[in-house]
Amino acid sequence: MQAKHQSFARGSPYSDYRVRLSCIFMGLGQLFCRQFVKGALLLLFEIGFILFLVFQGVENIIGLFTLGTTEGVPIMGIEGDNSVSMLAWGITTLFLIAFFVLAYHANVKDVIFTVREIGRGNRVRNFRESCKTLLNQKFYVLTLALPLAFVCIFNVMPIVFTALVAFTDYGGEIVPPKLVSWTGFQSFRVIFTMSEYIGTMGKILVWNVLWAFGSTFLVYFGGLGLALLYNAKCLKFKRFWRVFPMLAYAIPSFITLTGFCFMFCDSGPIVGQLKALGWVKETFTIISYDSKWSLRLLGFFCCAWIGVPSVMFLATGILSNASKDMYEAARLDGANAFQQFLYLTLPFVLFATTPVIISTFINQFNNFSIFYFLRPETVYAPGYFNANSSDLLINWMYNLTVENGLYSLGSALSLILFAFMALFSLVAYVTSPAYKKEDTYR
Repeated sequence: MQAKHQSFARGSPYSDYRVRLSCIFMGLGQLFCRQFVKGALLLLFEIGFILFLVFQGVENIIGLFTLGTTEGVPIMGIEGDNSVSMLAWGITTLFLIAFFVLAYHANVKDVIFTVREIGRGNRVRNFRESCKTLLNQKFYVLTLALPLAFVCIFNVMPIVFTALVAFTDYGGEIVPPKLVSWTGFQSFRVIFTMSEYIGTMGKILVWNVLWAFGSTFLVYFGGLGLALLYNAKCLKFKRFWRVFPMLAYAIPSFITLTGFCFMFCDSGPIVGQLKALGWVKETFTIISYDSKWSLRLLGFFCCAWIGVPSVMFLATGILSNASKDMYEAARLDGANAFQQFLYLTLPFVLFATTPVIISTFINQFNNFSIFYFLRPETVYAPGYFNANSSDLLINWMYNLTVENGLYSLGSALSLILFAFMALFSLVAYVTSPAYKKEDTYR
């Protein structure tokens, strides 16, 4: 048995000296396989990475853990360490190390493949042939590499940076040139223990959930209702009527919201006309510093105005694929229009649009622009800490970070929000018909 195992080890490419050389240093195995250009490039790549670690990388990693040791004093000309910059460069260095590990693994796999080809008596590919093979047989690697790199740079790295800020004391008076330090879960303890924060978060969370469910319901069923109306045989001039939702959909949302803010403010034409006709009192306001439900209801209306057309276009395309025989059979069985909608149309559309409903709920839960543009000025309501009665959690995070500079608290709140939305999305999709009854409408 031992002899058999030893013979297997001798026949394995992992026992070849060229593979072992590539495990020691990138490119050595390729050089001994007479792939000189590829080996030289890999050698230069690892040498460059080692030089980066020696002159900057190790310092960046140390700075990620310490966040600086010398505090800056601008008046005395002492520049000091920038903790935020050190945190960002430390994260960048970790991502570069991860990329180097992947490249090292690919280097070893390439040598193993080459050694196997040599063992089979095949000719070793030169650099030009390797490039052609990469373009022809593994073109997907090239097409995915660049988007993946951009996703890591512009999506993953900022998320990691924001998450790590939540575990520091960055914000308020502690900003560069002062040193930022790691505080663990202190920001989370502040949010969940201090009465100002927990009270504000409780009020905003209740309103945020109500807003997300209400606006999603309004947008989805409003769009589905319009789609059913435009598909009705009795409706004439369908192309003409479809122009109006298209116009609402084509105009950028911030322009629409700014227009609604102007029309419904105290000096706007709608409130002014209502007062001129004597239908409301002179003290009547829709958008003001103490507005609550009037502004919230206006937010629902604006959300429907902006979101209903997109759901209508989607539902129109889905309804065009519905089986007419199914509805004909239902009519023969005596089903009325409401029963056909409830038992045929709605399950069919819900099955196709469940991911859209989940994404709509998430977008509405994190809808920053609605109440940011509808309120002309930032005024905090009594009983709220740095927030207003119509603010959502995303607006409160903006107030904490951009308006007041409480970055660690805003980052901690964003992590809580992310955990809640991730859990909701997973549970909603797993329990939906689109997941449980995948083969029903195939």
